[in-house]
Amino acid sequence: MRTIAAFLMAVSCVAVSSAQTTGGAATLRITVVDPSGAVIVGAQVGVTPVAGGNAVALDTGARGDAAFTTLQPGRYAIHVDAAGFEPHDSDLRLRAGETRREIKLAIAKLAESVTVTRDPRERGSDPRSDAFATVLGQAEINELPDDPDEMERILKEMAGPGAIMRVNGFRGGKLPPKDQIAQIRFHRNMFAADSHEPGMVSVDIITKPGLENWRASTNLGFRSDALNARNAFAPVKGDERTDRVGVSLAGPLWRKHTSFSLSLDGVNAFDTKTIVAALPSGYFADSIRKPNDTVNVSARVEHALSPAQQLRIEAQRNHTFNDNLGAGDFDLPERAFHQRRDEWIFRASMAGSIRKALFNDLRVQLRGENVTTGALTQAPAVLVLNAFNAGGAQIDGGRGSLGIDVADDLDIAIGKHALRTGVQLESGRYHSDERRNATGTFTFADLAAFVERRPTTYTQNIGDPRVRVAQTQTGIYVQDDYRARKELTVSGGVRGEFQSHIGGFRLGPRGGVAWSPFKSGKTTVRAGGGLFFDWFDALSYEQAIQLDGTHQQIETIVQPGFPDASLGGRAITLPNGRVRLADDLNQPRLTETTAGIERQLPGAARLNVMYIHRRGSNELRGVNVNAPGANGARPDPTAGTITDIQSTAASSFDGVSVNFNYVNPQRRVFMAANYFVSRSINEADSPFALAADPSNLAAERGPALQDARHRFMSFVNVPLLGRKLTVGSSIRVQSALPYNITTGHDDNGDTISNDRPAGVTRNSGRGRALVDVSSRVAWKIGFGGAAAPGPGGPQIRILRGGADSNPLGDMPSGDNTKRYAIEVYAQAFNLLNHTNATTFSGVLTSPFFGQPTAAAAPRRVELGTRFTF
Repeated sequence: MRTIAAFLMAVSCVAVSSAQTTGGAATLRITVVDPSGAVIVGAQVGVTPVAGGNAVALDTGARGDAAFTTLQPGRYAIHVDAAGFEPHDSDLRLRAGETRREIKLAIAKLAESVTVTRDPRERGSDPRSDAFATVLGQAEINELPDDPDEMERILKEMAGPGAIMRVNGFRGGKLPPKDQIAQIRFHRNMFAADSHEPGMVSVDIITKPGLENWRASTNLGFRSDALNARNAFAPVKGDERTDRVGVSLAGPLWRKHTSFSLSLDGVNAFDTKTIVAALPSGYFADSIRKPNDTVNVSARVEHALSPAQQLRIEAQRNHTFNDNLGAGDFDLPERAFHQRRDEWIFRASMAGSIRKALFNDLRVQLRGENVTTGALTQAPAVLVLNAFNAGGAQIDGGRGSLGIDVADDLDIAIGKHALRTGVQLESGRYHSDERRNATGTFTFADLAAFVERRPTTYTQNIGDPRVRVAQTQTGIYVQDDYRARKELTVSGGVRGEFQSHIGGFRLGPRGGVAWSPFKSGKTTVRAGGGLFFDWFDALSYEQAIQLDGTHQQIETIVQPGFPDASLGGRAITLPNGRVRLADDLNQPRLTETTAGIERQLPGAARLNVMYIHRRGSNELRGVNVNAPGANGARPDPTAGTITDIQSTAASSFDGVSVNFNYVNPQRRVFMAANYFVSRSINEADSPFALAADPSNLAAERGPALQDARHRFMSFVNVPLLGRKLTVGSSIRVQSALPYNITTGHDDNGDTISNDRPAGVTRNSGRGRALVDVSSRVAWKIGFGGAAAPGPGGPQIRILRGGADSNPLGDMPSGDNTKRYAIEVYAQAFNLLNHTNATTFSGVLTSPFFGQPTAAAAPRRVELGTRFTF
């Protein structure tokens, strides 16, 4: 094990300095667009040496570009043909390295063709271009983790907190396999009116539309405890194993018209979770196996309705089974429960140009989910605060949902105006018979109270948990990106939103500017801001209805007996409590402004600095409006605890993000780094998290649970040994997260043991920093003759106008040019085996107060192979 880890570390450290160089070959990348700036797929591009030689012809792919590699430097004639457009002829001189040109075709019989290389200032100030964006091409995608869940985690960390992830414009579901992903774009334009969520970065994943010829790949991955390190809190190394298998298939059903993609992946695994507890008999430490079985199937068909219109249909079926959930940390093995989750998704989208000046993108998604849960035991729960938790998991039953999402976006090009308008509709029906706390929970302040059989409280949810609810939310927007000058774009728009059950119709203005002040176009300044509104989560609404006092009520006994709560000599049974939604409940309101500058540095490097300022109001929190007053009397003596979900919390966020990336297509080198310093303050962790002192809500203001003041993430990918060996390494460093400090007692008599010491605010404790170094080393060998041509697929465009081509491209090189390829890889997570403590006790009565009792996964190594044919 040490030998493998040492090898991965050594290769990662020398990767950059050992990167191979290329000779004097030239690469020409041509992007073909129509008058509106939308790329044209299927255009024929011919390149002929002026001094004599063989002509080379390619069709533009899904991003409207054609890449000609290994050309000799010199002068070349270019000829472009596309149905419905005037032909184009021009020439240029190529030098060693990469040269890019954008060719704009005029509509046939209406105007003369125009040859342009887009003005760099115009590109830099285009809100929809790759300025303020980082793009991962195929080479970088190949070096991401093969596990889709792990890949999603890495992408979110690269994007930073608050990132929004979409696949072909859709949210939710599983990520596609790596070999079906054409491009991953990290884009910074979050003040646009078409965005519901505030944030800093959106991660858009674009799939490949299919190939000229059928291609397939298989992936096998294996991980066992023999290759893993021991968790720092485990008495012995846990018994762990992961078997991963994936199959991917893609190709044309009707060449250049209809393509088909299919993927299947499955995981059979079991990891371990540590248990660290203090029992009356003494210290207890153990590990529990947590099995996990996953099967994901997806199929996608893309069809060219016309040269300018594309239809995409996709179906997903995802199944997950997890056992021994709930056990770990302070929870003993008897607290375990299993959960089965089944999800199906159907997606359909139609996108394309309409009369050349319009581009419409219509998306429809149907999503259904069923979750069933079963506890290991139905015994009452026993919680000895931050010492040990025993008894049943107090969760059993199931819930399901059926939802539809409809979104339509329309781009309109009118002179200097680039208008975008659209509508978003999300509607769902939810049902649940999930029983929580059905057999009751005893809460003890400390071990001494448990030994003396003196619980603080006993609570139990009684009644019928079966509920059916519906929720609808919608948004409508319009935005105009007006090019005031070649180097300056001014954007303005407004978004209106409505959600049932909360607030009413809300209007949020948005606006911004993008300015490229210098002729080189290498510097871009951007600023913007707007008003955003947040949705009330459907699951939270469902749980609030379950406990509304009509379906279920909360029974509370103060100073109960044990194990029979009703037999205690001091037992006081309170009237039943409930949860209610405030009459004036409103959508949370967020005001955000951003300002940033990007600079293109020498050597294909880019630096971006951005400041984010956000203030929140009307945010949701729970308040016990029936807490006893100074005289011990409750405002409503006929009720117990009444959790009132109110729109009265506030928040603040300020952060500075620094991004650096370097791309060298010839050497296949990619480097990216992100440093983020921020401060996030709020007044509630969730709508159901009750304020410790309802009479002093100002004391609830404190750090948010995810308030890591410093975050650093870097990723590097380089080829070695003639590009047969590739190395990808990532480093993640994060400063300590906060945790709450409480006394362990019910000091104010409200039956909730969340009271804090005098003068201590919420989430005032801090844990420890996190450090994670991961690496992936892959050896790839190609054989069997020349590979099939690159992406052809339907003759339509996937991305809307304005997006620039992939800077890395899909240029074949080395073994990527072969018909067959075998890749053998080793990837290590937490390569340095750093102990990343995750759970800190904040209860003063706990024997672990201020100490960590759990850690993230130790070093894990996975071996695997991929065969492409």
